Amino acid sequence: MGKATRESYGMALVELGRENERIVVLDADLSKSTKTNGFKSEFKDRFFNSGIAEQNLMGMSAGFANVGNIPFASTFAVFATGRAFEIIRNSICYPKMNVKIAATHAGITVGEDGGTHQSIEDIALMNSLPNMTVIVPADHREAMAATKAAAEFDGAVYLRFGRCNTEDIFDENYKFQIGKGVQIREGNDVAIIATGMMVQRAIEASNTLKDQGINARVINISTIKPIDRELIIKAAKETKGIVTAEEHSIIGGLGAMVSAVVCDECPTIVKMVGIKDVFGESGTPNELMIKYKLTSEAIIEEVKKILK
Repeated sequence: MGKATRESYGMALVELGRENERIVVLDADLSKSTKTNGFKSEFKDRFFNSGIAEQNLMGMSAGFANVGNIPFASTFAVFATGRAFEIIRNSICYPKMNVKIAATHAGITVGEDGGTHQSIEDIALMNSLPNMTVIVPADHREAMAATKAAAEFDGAVYLRFGRCNTEDIFDENYKFQIGKGVQIREGNDVAIIATGMMVQRAIEASNTLKDQGINARVINISTIKPIDRELIIKAAKETKGIVTAEEHSIIGGLGAMVSAVVCDECPTIVKMVGIKDVFGESGTPNELMIKYKLTSEAIIEEVKKILK
């Protein structure tokens, strides 16, 4: 079992801090949970706690960017995107500030904290903003690489990290690139396009389907915006249909973005595995993934609907 992507983020921050004195980190009194405490320990003069004031967190970050720093603003996803949306819109995206919003505890796998803390609409909110890049890493290595790529990228970035451990998908040779998806498995019967922790479920589904004589292509889309149109169109042309998989609402997330691409370029059947326009509830992450059908079995079910 690999690390939680929030831990990978914290590790990457420390490495970035050693390499670049322009990196500053801001947190909303959650540094132990967001894993920014490692950076805080090593670079006390470049760490700033806004307190439980997420709107101030984003405004301060815009100020740091305006004088040439590279700020990483960290808090839980539900607070970052919900409570501070207007500040992100008007103080970061509108003036094109070079701010990195690193949101942890995203999705339904926050678990027992319940529906109030399970951010299942954050990708949709960030997708809607001009000048915002949206990244959802699938495992430890991709989270590390995405954090470093965000630091080098000139512009606002939303990085979405999870609370639970993820299984390792990529090896040490993996090269992450903003705006580019990766084909993990070959197959021309159907394409499974997944993001975040659902990439592992997509791989599991592909393996099971192969045993049943069905060849499912698996694509990891870690940059939701700007999305890799070329890779999606290729999948639409070469398979009988697409299943998307995300730990997020099917409204405004990966499924919606993929559907927009294929409708525009190469119409095909798209089935979506995700949260069906409902709030979450309290439970263990595994219980919730099963209840809300965020499983390899749910992906297989949608694949077979396409092939019928």
